[in-house]
Amino acid sequence: MTVELQGGRSPWGAGPARAVPSDAVPAAVDRAGAGPILIVLHQEHSTPGRVGRLLRAMGHTLDIRRPRFGDALPDTMAEHAGAVIFGGPMSANDPDDWVKTEIEWVDVALRESAPLLGICLGAQIIARHLGQTVSPHPDGHVEVGYYPISPTEAGHRLLDEPFPSWVYHWHREGFCLPAGSTSLASGTDFECQAFRYGVNAFGLQFHPEVTYAMMSRWIVHGAARATAKNAKPLHGHRRDWFQHDAAVARWSGAFLAAWSRGALASSGAMPLAPGPACAVPGGMNPVGKARDSLVAAR
Repeated sequence: MTVELQGGRSPWGAGPARAVPSDAVPAAVDRAGAGPILIVLHQEHSTPGRVGRLLRAMGHTLDIRRPRFGDALPDTMAEHAGAVIFGGPMSANDPDDWVKTEIEWVDVALRESAPLLGICLGAQIIARHLGQTVSPHPDGHVEVGYYPISPTEAGHRLLDEPFPSWVYHWHREGFCLPAGSTSLASGTDFECQAFRYGVNAFGLQFHPEVTYAMMSRWIVHGAARATAKNAKPLHGHRRDWFQHDAAVARWSGAFLAAWSRGALASSGAMPLAPGPACAVPGGMNPVGKARDSLVAAR
């Protein structure tokens, strides 16, 4: 377990110097009494990127744990203000014990109605816990780069800040809306792009945490993935970042400020009925109902 207190790296890395006020913490954020946020990472050198920097700026310390390398996850969320499960190149279907442990651990946050956010693999881990199948696209498509998504009415109502319509992806598997969840955004090749379960749990298939420096590293170290079917050409990633990231940054700041305080629970606009049937062709369908204890925990 590592409690990380130091400031985050600049999002601009070696890229052009540029002031972007949209990547700042919302002015109305109350920093008093902000508890630690549990950060679950899956690679030795992974960082929480923009998400970590914004949470620190809001007054939270980051309790960084890497279950893949032996770090234990807490038995209760009583000492944490929330938890974020990040992504990684592995699959939520992998047989490793630590993957199974993370999927089971989701029950801790849901049972206590603690703020929970899953990003990419993290969203898939939450979906698996809720009884949903995670699988590759039937035609071998991936999403690597910026793609358009379609926010739902519930997504638009979530915040005053508009839900982003172009977001950064780096994944080859996806899932359909878990039973009992509310869709916040959908996509073309992978149906579920954002969902809400109950009042405080959220899953995002895309990567709002990605900074310019992180994206540049991914482009270099993950270049082989960009040759897969439907991947965006690597030379366009940085250009698209400058075109679309400001909207993602503004939304991320507003979302994290409300999410970490449990303030999204007061919206009263999120129905808890099961979502629509999956529109993605082939194999990505529910594998059973959510566990009774989880439905009750909503």
